[in-house]
Amino acid sequence: MLGIAISEVMASALWSNSSCLKELDLSNNDLQDSGVKLLSAGLKNTRCTLENLSLSFCRVTEKGCTYLASAFMLHSSHLKELDLSYNHPGDKGVKLLSSKLEKLKSWTGCVSQNLS
Repeated sequence: MLGIAISEVMASALWSNSSCLKELDLSNNDLQDSGVKLLSAGLKNTRCTLENLSLSFCRVTEKGCTYLASAFMLHSSHLKELDLSYNHPGDKGVKLLSSKLEKLKSWTGCVSQNLS
């Protein structure tokens, strides 16, 4: 599955000492929760400087939101924008991410929210 392969490569890049990746748009890839789990492993890196992450149309569910929330819980994330539009995070997934991502300027889930 291409979505999983992309996730593995991006997780590796986020773990790289030399990674200065600021924006990552993986929209319209079939990542699903298993791909988000791999990507979240890279996001847990304290050297990760990613500021914008778009996962629109990636078939992410509540389980994927749990992986993302755990990545953001471990350290002070640089993330400013998160787009999860056109996924299926469910109410619990949205609430979980909302509580972990209070510092975001904006994030898009089931409904558009602007957090300032």
